[in-house]
Amino acid sequence: MTGAVVGRRRVLQGGLGVMAAGVLVGCAESAGPVGLLRLATGPEGGPYNAFGRALATAVAEREPRLRITPVSTAASVDNLRRLHEGSADLALAMADVAQDAVRGQGSFSRPAAVTALARVYVNYTHLAVPADGPVRSVRDLAGRQVAAGAVGSGVQVMAGRLLRAAGLTGERAVRERRLGLSESVRALRAGTVDALIWSGGVPTPALSAVARERPLRFLPLEDQVGALRERYGPVYTAVTLPAGAYGLKQPMGTIGVGNYLMARADVPRDAVHAVLRVVFDRWRVLLRDVTAGTRLERRFAISTGEVALHPGAVAYYRSVYD
Repeated sequence: MTGAVVGRRRVLQGGLGVMAAGVLVGCAESAGPVGLLRLATGPEGGPYNAFGRALATAVAEREPRLRITPVSTAASVDNLRRLHEGSADLALAMADVAQDAVRGQGSFSRPAAVTALARVYVNYTHLAVPADGPVRSVRDLAGRQVAAGAVGSGVQVMAGRLLRAAGLTGERAVRERRLGLSESVRALRAGTVDALIWSGGVPTPALSAVARERPLRFLPLEDQVGALRERYGPVYTAVTLPAGAYGLKQPMGTIGVGNYLMARADVPRDAVHAVLRVVFDRWRVLLRDVTAGTRLERRFAISTGEVALHPGAVAYYRSVYD
């Protein structure tokens, strides 16, 4: 028996244990209408927003009893707060922020009542500077202006952790600018920031557009992976920006972090089952404008770490594995 199969069974058995204990409550299966689900995505023009709109369209085409309404937000932190407070039913979030949410740490004062449906793709951390500028390593950023993610975003969390891991604190601290992706790109073009930090799919269209106009240098970040894993656990992994992306002549090591499709614990199980059917049937369309060349496979989708799977997700995965 392979390790992957053992891992899947362990996760699913654990999820069924949660169901049996009644910790997570789903509504009974029915043949009637499932209803409307509000999906917290991210800012307009960003990858979460693109995924959310594509999912809403696919669900409308494939599941006539269900409708998803995408809601524009500040992204991960904002999304999970909305889930916990009840103003959203589904959400997208980076794995590190989701881990903070269930632990009740970082941006969350208490554990959030949220569950996972799937790990849908992996973000690649981008630290981009002008190719003709003086910055050639992360340490060269000391004292410089850095676009480090919008307030309420997972990029803000990732950027802060990366800068601390690189020793850019105290007298060597950067001057962080709280900017979303579109604003960060405009600031880099205008020269009002020296660098931008972004966590997203590859290639990210906004960065590809800049790279066509003005050559960019992407700083290697593999040296920070160990420190991040030691402090925050396996939500961070070593990944590689491929040669050819953004004009890179050779692969570049960087930091990877998963993205989860999340749900409130009280979303009906049949609704979750329906959503996951669409996600796995239409993943090529859903990821087309988010991250090129990525596959969505069930054996990896259940790898949501400390974030428990929703009972409806457990039922779905059992139905496709059995």
